[in-house]
Amino acid sequence: MSFLRRLLGDRTPPDFAGTLSPGEDVVESAPVEGGGHLVVTPLGLWIPADGGARRVGWHLVAKAAWSDGVFTLTESSEAGTAGAAVVLADLPPVRFRLPAPGKVPREAYQRVEGSIRSRHRQEIGSGGAWFVQRKIPGRDGSVLQVRPDPGTDVALVEAIAEQVAAKLVNPAE
Repeated sequence: MSFLRRLLGDRTPPDFAGTLSPGEDVVESAPVEGGGHLVVTPLGLWIPADGGARRVGWHLVAKAAWSDGVFTLTESSEAGTAGAAVVLADLPPVRFRLPAPGKVPREAYQRVEGSIRSRHRQEIGSGGAWFVQRKIPGRDGSVLQVRPDPGTDVALVEAIAEQVAAKLVNPAE
C-alpha cells in the first residue's frame, strides 16, 4: 500500500496520526526517533503530540534549527493583540531526533523564511522586540507580529505595535 500511495503522489506516512485539512498535501516527512513523524505541508509542520499529531502553522514557527541529527522547533503562541498586530510569546524549544531526515529540515526552513514578508528589530528601553510581517498559510494578506524580548515593557511594545499596524493598513496617516 505504501508504494502505491507514493506512486500516486500521496506522501503521507502510513501511520500518520494527524488529520489533514481538505486539499492539504504532504510535501515531505521524516520519522521521529521514539515514534511519530515530522510532516511538512503547505499549511504548517505537523509534530508528534499527545499520542497523535498537531500542526504548527508556519507563521507560528519562531525558529527551526537542524544540527547533529536533531531538529529543534521553537513555536510561538499568540499571547494577545495590539490593534491589528498579534503579540507573540515563544514556547520552550522542542527537539526531535530524525534518523532519516530527508528534505524535512530544508523544506521547513524554506517555508518559515517564505512566510516572512519583512522583519525589523527595535530596541525599546532596556530590551527590544522583533516586528515581523508574515503570511498566514491558507489566508490572503499578511499580519504584523511582534515578539517582545523577556523583560521588555510589554505595554509599551503593544502601544508601538498598534501604531505600526495602523500605519500598515492606512499608510497615508
